[in-house]
Amino acid sequence: MTTMQATLAMPAVTQLLPLIPELVLVGAAFGLLMLDLFLKDSQRVFTHVLSVLALLLVAGLIACGVGVGDDTSVLNNMFVRDTMADVLKISTCLISAVALLFVWPYLRDRGLYKGEVSVLVLFAVLGMLLLISAGSLIMVYLGLELLALSSYALVAVDRDSKLASEAAMKYFVLGALASGLLLYGMSLVYGATGSLDLATIREAAPGVAQPMLLLTGVVFMIAGIAFKFGAAPFHMWLPDVYHGAPTPITLFIGSAPKLAAFAMVVRLLGFGASPLAAQWQPMLAVLAALSLVLGNVIALMQTNLKRMLAYSTISHVGFLFLGLAGGGAEGYAASMFYAISYALMATAAFGVIVLLSRRGFEADNIDDFKGLNARDPWSAGMVLCVMA
Repeated sequence: MTTMQATLAMPAVTQLLPLIPELVLVGAAFGLLMLDLFLKDSQRVFTHVLSVLALLLVAGLIACGVGVGDDTSVLNNMFVRDTMADVLKISTCLISAVALLFVWPYLRDRGLYKGEVSVLVLFAVLGMLLLISAGSLIMVYLGLELLALSSYALVAVDRDSKLASEAAMKYFVLGALASGLLLYGMSLVYGATGSLDLATIREAAPGVAQPMLLLTGVVFMIAGIAFKFGAAPFHMWLPDVYHGAPTPITLFIGSAPKLAAFAMVVRLLGFGASPLAAQWQPMLAVLAALSLVLGNVIALMQTNLKRMLAYSTISHVGFLFLGLAGGGAEGYAASMFYAISYALMATAAFGVIVLLSRRGFEADNIDDFKGLNARDPWSAGMVLCVMA
């Protein structure tokens, strides 16, 4: 019996057990979407609170090992649940829950909060969870697009702001370009190996009849990955999106999605294309060097704090790529620790900006922090800790 036949012969319930956290999340998202139809504007806090509780519930289910069995991959190896996936998923859910805590008061004070904001965050998190557990090129693209489409809408939540609309348009156009590059690379890899399954691609890569076709596909995938990460020289969308989006939305898209992007690199390159490591590792090293130089140098010239943090993100991506370019279990473990640490610190940095903001004062320019220590020493201390 082949692997596919054995997988399909498994009971349907067994196939769905590892997906229990994801099924709970999608059920909560659709349920809250329907509930929002019957709520007044003054009652939408319930949607928001229930969204936070849903994320905490999903994190708890994953932490308790609900759905974990003898098989770590189901759905014909399209969905993989392992230790790396569980750690990244728990971190993603917790960071997203913290981001939602900042979203409600900020958007409410500005009259921007709608019930679909929290639902879009849930769908974006669902895309991240699918991307983290992807065992097939199909699942990678499905999770990536679910995350991207939700993020585009979140950036444009302030429809009356020209800055937010421009940022959303740039994000959409360049995100579509990145998705096209990634999808084209995947199609070339499929053409060279005859499979969409990452494990099969890994086995077939050393003996493919057209190695140049496979390598070209990997190059296009790296370009798409660099766009999604915001690595130089594919970083042109990042500062504008960070600047234009409402600050708590910037907090969300600048933290948790980096964990999903890290998992995508490990699944696609560290696992699927591991036989070609000698070819793709130097490419990541070049991207790391460019990101470190451009990110740090251009950040010094910024006057807007959100744009400065955007270029800081680019430089941090360079550090993350250094571990991935080194390869091996130690390099991936170091990069994973760095990705989680960065996501937490990005949450704290943008969180401080949100806390210091008030109606008519966004606190997103560096000059806005002049004299902060004299006015509010406690807040100045928090800024010192998270920005250091």
